[in-house]
Amino acid sequence: MLSRDIEHRDQVTGVCGYSASQFFIGHLAMSTRPALTLKTATTTDGTHIVYARCAASQPTKGRLALLHSLAMDHTFWTPVIDALPANIDVIAIDARGHGRSDKPQGPYSVELFADDLCAVFAHAGWSSAVLAGASMGGSISLSFAARHAALVEGLALIDTTACYGEDAIVAWKERGQKALDGGMAALTGFQEQRWFSDAFRQANPNAVAESIAVFLQNDPLPYMETCRMLGTCDTRNALPAFDFPVAIVVGEEDYATPVSMAQAMHTAIPGATLQIIDKARHYTPIEVPDIIASAINEVLSRAQPC
Repeated sequence: MLSRDIEHRDQVTGVCGYSASQFFIGHLAMSTRPALTLKTATTTDGTHIVYARCAASQPTKGRLALLHSLAMDHTFWTPVIDALPANIDVIAIDARGHGRSDKPQGPYSVELFADDLCAVFAHAGWSSAVLAGASMGGSISLSFAARHAALVEGLALIDTTACYGEDAIVAWKERGQKALDGGMAALTGFQEQRWFSDAFRQANPNAVAESIAVFLQNDPLPYMETCRMLGTCDTRNALPAFDFPVAIVVGEEDYATPVSMAQAMHTAIPGATLQIIDKARHYTPIEVPDIIASAINEVLSRAQPC
């Protein structure tokens, strides 16, 4: 497998290498982690997947791979990384079609995105890890666990689902088409209200603005392909076979992947835990990063290296 490293030394600032403008909710740069390094893995089809690596600053407690929500990038996880213990090795990817990663033509699938993560693991020299995925990232995590169970030590499934429902194909295609017709800006008002609770939006306008800025940087064509992917994904049949620690977390007011979807996964996955966060919506890693970091850390504490 071909691979290449890209180290963006000019971007090494703040906690885990993020500049002050990249902190969604003003976390102070007080982490003891080494600076962030951006690297690039190359998949078997030649696609370059960029990922952020935050090495442990002391003897490692475990390895954690983070997968972001639709139309976000690895910076989505900044507040959570800042809240995690410093003795965890962390990777946060830019998924295919997102951020600094390549944006090839479709079709896309959660299986393809899962295999992209395999290329990242191989490039990083990881034999296994705990996965934490939010929304789209959770759907990819489920596919990865179904296809590559030997690489999975545990899952944190955040504001996500194994299947978006009977009308998902049509609904997701309509959303992608809206981006093609009117640009990404045509969706921001709709997304903003789904992402964050009313109280959070009022109290944290900078956090909302940062998320919108990332959203607007997306190319509508790969966004459309990713929407089609989410409309067709369905990993429900794989869930009963999961035999590693699984924590499911969802915002009480999440209208994108509602509590009922989290409850369905909880029922299907043996031994899974379910946490419903009061008054939170779809972007809990930004709205309540300490709670999400705690849930992830609990999975790490129960995980057994493969």
